[in-house]
Amino acid sequence: MTKMNNIQKLAAMRPLARFSRISVRDLVVTVVPVLLVTALAIVAAYFFVQPAPPKTITIASGPEGSNFRLTAEKYRKILARNGIKLQIIPSEGSLDNLRMLNNPATHVDVGFVQGGVTEGTNVEKLVSLGSVFHVPLMVFYRTAAPVDYISALGGKRLAIGPEGSGTRALALTLLKANGIEPGGTTPLLDLGGEEASQALIEGKIDAAFLMGDSATPPVMRKLLWTPGIRMLSFPQADAYARRYPYLNRLDLPMGAFDFGKNVPAQDIHLIGPTVELVARDTLHPALSDLLIEAAREVHGKATLLQHANEFPAPLEHEFRISDDARRYYTSGKSFLYRSLPFWLASLVDRLLVVVVPVIVLLIPGLKLVPSIYNWRIRSRIYRQYGILIALERSMLAQPSPEERQELLRRLDDIEAEVNRMKMPLSFAEQFYVLRDHIMFVRERYSSADGT
Repeated sequence: MTKMNNIQKLAAMRPLARFSRISVRDLVVTVVPVLLVTALAIVAAYFFVQPAPPKTITIASGPEGSNFRLTAEKYRKILARNGIKLQIIPSEGSLDNLRMLNNPATHVDVGFVQGGVTEGTNVEKLVSLGSVFHVPLMVFYRTAAPVDYISALGGKRLAIGPEGSGTRALALTLLKANGIEPGGTTPLLDLGGEEASQALIEGKIDAAFLMGDSATPPVMRKLLWTPGIRMLSFPQADAYARRYPYLNRLDLPMGAFDFGKNVPAQDIHLIGPTVELVARDTLHPALSDLLIEAAREVHGKATLLQHANEFPAPLEHEFRISDDARRYYTSGKSFLYRSLPFWLASLVDRLLVVVVPVIVLLIPGLKLVPSIYNWRIRSRIYRQYGILIALERSMLAQPSPEERQELLRRLDDIEAEVNRMKMPLSFAEQFYVLRDHIMFVRERYSSADGT
């Protein structure tokens, strides 16, 4: 009985574990990895998210007053509603627009480009936002008798448009198909728009090739009503459209300009390419949507040469349709941009980059924190039980007196280690159970030793 009391007194004199409401160290070690993984996910997502759309973009249009330029002005008003400023860069026409889009130094984001001008040009970094309108070729001429074929203009003085215009590119293609080439007997003059119109009226040239990329609508209307000047009808329009896939047959009905005076006096067959809204492949997706919306508002109505809702359309010709444009034509704008103002949708869209990792990783991770925290605390107690069990097995192996003393000394070390443990109050019961088991082992083998 005296021996038992001495053992209990010695045990009581050993320092007890330090208890606290919570183990800050264990909590930090548990929570930090969850926060770190979430932070890494946010950083990784940041590299894949689009930056905020720029407030200003630049479009290459055409000469002052041209159809291309007038269209760009309409786009500018529509984009301004969403706080986007559209800078309009004048140009000579489609070919000039294409060159600017392909030249990084020009900082042009988007431009109007008609079909048939990409030969010899690398367009890999350019995409189409869709075809937006037809641009008919109108050939006005002054002759005593009507002309039915371009070949009949051989030897005449022809204005084919300024260098860099789509008008000139198409005129040269059609003239070559009819045996008329630069350097031959037919004078080809770099005149376009108002200059070509005035030269034709004054008799300085015999014919003028005009298109919307370089000529204004008033110029064409003036020529239509000028006595002695005719507009060429293309009876071979279907053949041209089949030979050159980027061309379309466009019919101008009799009387379309004036029912009373029946102007034109008969159906006129025209040919012309489709104009595409071409952009660099780095264009922000949100701006792509806005531009297509603007195109839909400007070009969606019926005209003399197109049906309602015919344009814009994802018709792939010489440029691939961008993924963003294809998505828009298939499913429209995303929910955010459809439901919120543009600036707010753009902000929320980028904030989702932070919210999604938080929802997917942080919230479930924090729910696991209590379980992981409890496991860490229990693991300390279980580790001491493992050592105690191994020690007890050694004692059962009938050690020598010296070995038994060494085992009892190791038992003291275990008890001292347990008493130095810092434990949350919620684990006090398990702590005292462990100490009781240590005491049990000590009493059993101290008695067996006879000490």
